[in-house]
Amino acid sequence: MRRIGARLAGGVLTRATPRAAALPALRDWAAAGLAREAEQRRLFPWLAVAFGAGILVYFAAADGEPVLAAPLIGAALALAPVPVLGARPAALALALAAAAAFLGFAAATWRVAQVDAPILARTTIGPLTGMVEALDEREVGARLVIRVESFAGLAPELRPARVRVSFRKTPIPRPGESIAATARLLPPPEAARPGGYDFARDAYFQGIGAVGSLVGAVTVRAPAEPPPLRLRLAALLDEARNALTRRIAGAEGGQAGAVAAALVTGKRGLIGPATNDALRAAGIYHVVSISGLHMVLAAGVVFWLVRAALALVPHCALFWPIKKIAAGFAMVGVSAYCAFSGWDIAAERSLIMTLIMLGAILADRPALSMRNLALAALIALAREPEGLLGPSFQMSFGAVAGLIACARLIDGRLFVRPGAGRIGRLVGTGLSAVTGTLATTLVAQVATAPFATYHFQTVQPFGLVGNALTLPLVSLVVMPSAVIGILAYPFALDRPVWWLMGQAVGGMLAISAWIAGFERATVVLPAFGTGALAAMTAGLLLATLPASRLRWLAVPPLLLGLGLAALPDRQDLYVDRQGWGAAVRGPDGRLAALGSPSGFVLEQWLKADGDGRRPDRAAGAGPGGRCDRLGCTALLPDGRAVALIRDRRAFPEDCARAAVVITSLTAPPTCTGPLVIDRRVLAAHGAVALRVDGGGFTMRAARGDGRSLPWRPRAAPPAGSEPGRISPPREPAAWPHPKCRKPRPTPRRNRFSSGARG
Repeated sequence: MRRIGARLAGGVLTRATPRAAALPALRDWAAAGLAREAEQRRLFPWLAVAFGAGILVYFAAADGEPVLAAPLIGAALALAPVPVLGARPAALALALAAAAAFLGFAAATWRVAQVDAPILARTTIGPLTGMVEALDEREVGARLVIRVESFAGLAPELRPARVRVSFRKTPIPRPGESIAATARLLPPPEAARPGGYDFARDAYFQGIGAVGSLVGAVTVRAPAEPPPLRLRLAALLDEARNALTRRIAGAEGGQAGAVAAALVTGKRGLIGPATNDALRAAGIYHVVSISGLHMVLAAGVVFWLVRAALALVPHCALFWPIKKIAAGFAMVGVSAYCAFSGWDIAAERSLIMTLIMLGAILADRPALSMRNLALAALIALAREPEGLLGPSFQMSFGAVAGLIACARLIDGRLFVRPGAGRIGRLVGTGLSAVTGTLATTLVAQVATAPFATYHFQTVQPFGLVGNALTLPLVSLVVMPSAVIGILAYPFALDRPVWWLMGQAVGGMLAISAWIAGFERATVVLPAFGTGALAAMTAGLLLATLPASRLRWLAVPPLLLGLGLAALPDRQDLYVDRQGWGAAVRGPDGRLAALGSPSGFVLEQWLKADGDGRRPDRAAGAGPGGRCDRLGCTALLPDGRAVALIRDRRAFPEDCARAAVVITSLTAPPTCTGPLVIDRRVLAAHGAVALRVDGGGFTMRAARGDGRSLPWRPRAAPPAGSEPGRISPPREPAAWPHPKCRKPRPTPRRNRFSSGARG
């Protein structure tokens, strides 16, 4: 009798073992894989994963302010049995992972306590005095970061320590100057939709407690007290960056000069929206943001120049460790470049990774290894745990992990054959360079695709072409010119170098504009949830970190993540956090704007829906929608009405006939609409999204978890209100409500019929 089973022989599944033996065989396969992981020293990177998991637990579940001693005690308890677990490697690995997770939670707790600062509670207009810390020039005006001395008479415990403001007049104050002006400030805006980008969280970790604009004249004044030395040095450095930005931009002019300046100083304010869109469509916007590519190229140029110069001296070449000397100079040079470019978060993480790789050369270790990547991740996360939540950290480390895992597959020496002639070697080197660039770009795009799609809802199908055509210009002309130009700048001999760099950047922009003109150069995909991202991230980790056949364990989570991402949960109604505007899915199946949401917010809603239209093309109430000075109405896909009320006189009719009532005002008790989203609801829940679910609605809110978070200022709700009134209304009462003025009569016309509302 023929027996059909499964047997693991050398890690290969065959048809010779009974089904009952499959489980022990799988256990043996896993044990063999773990043994190889330990032999290859590939378990250390999982400590970084556990450290990051502890950070995620803090940001996903912590409610209030945890006690720092708690995770530290947990880490100590997890490490206590380590000395006696030498003979039990599995238990030892679990104990170390638990300790790393506790330490990650502790790092997040410590970081939040260190950056804690007041956040403005509500929109306020008043006199502002302070010192200009940083300035980012724009095509029109500038954006300033100000260290606040006083604002609108607020007490120190209520006054933001730093604010970010825009200023559209001239002259523009310089970094380091103390100014006095009138400012209109508001709390940093929270997410425009549930699950969307939360600027308030990022602003909190940057120490920014309010954003807004300066109105009227700005007066330069003497500071009340001398600022600390650290702030004065930072202001001088920022002014030097602005001066070099203007010099580089002026050498070439136009957008090529603006992009060239951004590549050197990190100041991107002069780059126009059309140029940004073209760079994104070509998949090369990462070139403008100073990060891993710039750090590696800058360090590589310094390393090559120093090593080549020392190799020209016979004594140095024979007796000195010129490779290590070059690595040391490269470490100094890339650190100076990071400091001059603004020490941005992405640049700082890339600097850590680059320094570790150069340090590996000094220690005679492989420069590019998964252990070095894990060490860089641990250092970066210990310094800035919040970076784990952002696209910069996720995409940069994901790309490098993918490149290390696929290093053998993208070896650039594939076409270089031993014994070939000069022409053969030249052709082989050229083919290897092209295929290596294409393979590297492809691997990086695949590794970063889940994070880019989750955060930006866009995919650039022609990014492979854009990177293949522009990266040679960046590597061979742009970055070497940047290094040489910075060295020539103190001698005032840099202008020809900037002109040459601008020519190369102009070619890069021409390629970007050409690719951006392709049909569907940018594809907008519907937003998917954190579950899909978590599954794909787990798959990416399992595919890149192991060195054995345990990589096959990545297949199930990857398939699960792709399946979840392919089934997005589209919302039928979005409401902004102020109640000024909304987006309603009309009978045609597309979102249409209702009221006056900002262009940025409307763009976020459209992208989350997988709609690539520009915000201005989605303006208007859509099919069946009407607006007048009292408010707007629109129809949901099932024919029910949505009303957005601007004036109290619209409450009686709209509350009686609309299925959903939206308003930035406080709805009266007489509002008999089934669902009321008013000022009280938005103050408690933030931006709201609704999905039609049978005869009712399923609601999601930006503050849906109800947690107390330090970057969420809790302003007092309006008097006489109940937070979270998103339920069936109270029993009807006589109109008008005692707190409302008597409504003036309006023409008796059906506001929900065709034609303009009353």
